[in-house]
Amino acid sequence: MTGPFTVSRRTTLTTLSAAAAASAMPALGKPVGLARDIFRHGVASGDPDATSVVLWTRVSGVEQATVAWEVASDPGFRKVAASGQFVTGPERDFTVKALAEGLKPGAQYYYRFRCKGVTSPVGRTRTLPVGPVKRLGIALASCSNFAFGYFNAYDAIARDPAVDFVLHTGDYIYEYGADGWGGDISRKLGRVHQPANEIVSLSDYRTRHAQYKSDAGAQTMHAAKPLLACWDDHESANNPWVGGAQNHQPETEGNWADRRNASIQAYYEWMPVREPGPGRTRAQFWRTYVFGDLATLSTLETRHTARALQIDYEPYRKSITSFADAQRMEREAIGAPGRTMLASELEADLTAAWTNSKRLGQPWRLIGNPMPIARTRVPDVVSLGLIPDPATQPKPLPAALDLAWKGKWNLPFYTDTWDGYEWARARFYAQAQSAGVNGLIFLSGDSHSFWANRLADGSGKPVGVELGTAGITSPGDFVESGFDPDTASKLDQAFAEHNPEVIWTDNLHQGYVRLVLTPSAGHASFIAVDTVTSPVYRARAISEWNLRKVAGELALEKIQA
Repeated sequence: MTGPFTVSRRTTLTTLSAAAAASAMPALGKPVGLARDIFRHGVASGDPDATSVVLWTRVSGVEQATVAWEVASDPGFRKVAASGQFVTGPERDFTVKALAEGLKPGAQYYYRFRCKGVTSPVGRTRTLPVGPVKRLGIALASCSNFAFGYFNAYDAIARDPAVDFVLHTGDYIYEYGADGWGGDISRKLGRVHQPANEIVSLSDYRTRHAQYKSDAGAQTMHAAKPLLACWDDHESANNPWVGGAQNHQPETEGNWADRRNASIQAYYEWMPVREPGPGRTRAQFWRTYVFGDLATLSTLETRHTARALQIDYEPYRKSITSFADAQRMEREAIGAPGRTMLASELEADLTAAWTNSKRLGQPWRLIGNPMPIARTRVPDVVSLGLIPDPATQPKPLPAALDLAWKGKWNLPFYTDTWDGYEWARARFYAQAQSAGVNGLIFLSGDSHSFWANRLADGSGKPVGVELGTAGITSPGDFVESGFDPDTASKLDQAFAEHNPEVIWTDNLHQGYVRLVLTPSAGHASFIAVDTVTSPVYRARAISEWNLRKVAGELALEKIQA
């Protein structure tokens, strides 16, 4: 198991290759001198294909600007591979997004920007490989809430030499105001959300993105690794669906479509992602990444193009008085036919990606999945003695009341995840089987917990595995809800014992998942940081797993410490 390491985000990036170090390359993403004023939000790259990659920065303190950019194969920029200019201004919040084309497949590059005679920090990126590929390293990240602490896990990703690309599955920003979720902690840390109000307008979303990209860990990671991104809910508002969101009140916050469109516009301005192709809209934000003959990664859009309204448990809390009642509610409400999650265009793109993957003879097919897909029901936590019966407590925790009720009737933990869309999940699995693919690897976010899950369809046929990541800063549900760490750990164990699809879970830590694939095997490391309340931290692997094909099926095998 990987040992711990102690770092400060004020130190220089230490995971440079020997060649780069020998070239005395300046620290990636570290603005110096006047660059601190003009390029205060750092640099980023992402959304690569085999011959191109998106480059991003933002310039400050200018009225209108022509920004030059260049890409080189060496850190000294003696071998320039591509260059150009980009005109930016207030109409796009002074962000710069250039598509560097004509690059070599599977190659590492360095990039920088110039504006008003000032040079930006240097970034490092890479294109997707073609042909034979011996290894691929992906960091899985999710749920980075500025108010809860420093983005230390981002910094750890930047320093991780095994990571080639970063997959962020959503909740890159959060919409809450200064007095919202995490407000008390943010005031102690000096990380109070800006603007102070819950973000609703285009200006609000732009300001919040700017704040998140001021974090040193975020700047270091973006400068060091190219980003593969999809979004979840908090990039717009908590728990959206095609017609609204749980955290949107039309009476005081206006039209939902206007708010959603503002959030999407700001996302495209502030993130290193490609603009939509012909016939597609910005809301249709999903991608296919092909890594030579080794793997295909398909990301999902599950919020703004097809999602049906979530099922709320509240109307059923009094009417469910037996297991028969609970099962009827699941069958008739949660499992109702036609409760969609994925757009038909996305489904078509998935089939095309899987068909191409089979043609290439790839052993691995990955899904960038915004929220958990494993079946996760709540165990009877009261009967198991994990928590006292809330009915006997003078002031029970709201979370205890919720867990006790769900556990009594063996109900799904959350209905905003795939557990609330059984018809859509079954449709997804059936589509994969019809395409002749099995052994999918789902890389999932949203839950603020680590997960190692084995997946099966409704008949019990194996579908693949799921690796879920904890939050970058967002706390695990049990601890954040008021349970002590010992109880939270016991709840984790109870969930794993109760649910056949859950092998292991941990809601006590923040961090990321590192997945390394070779043609014959995979290795997953769950990397935790010991704190998010200080920029000095320790990172270590708290659990490690091997992935391999056994009798044609994908197996997860835990490595004992």
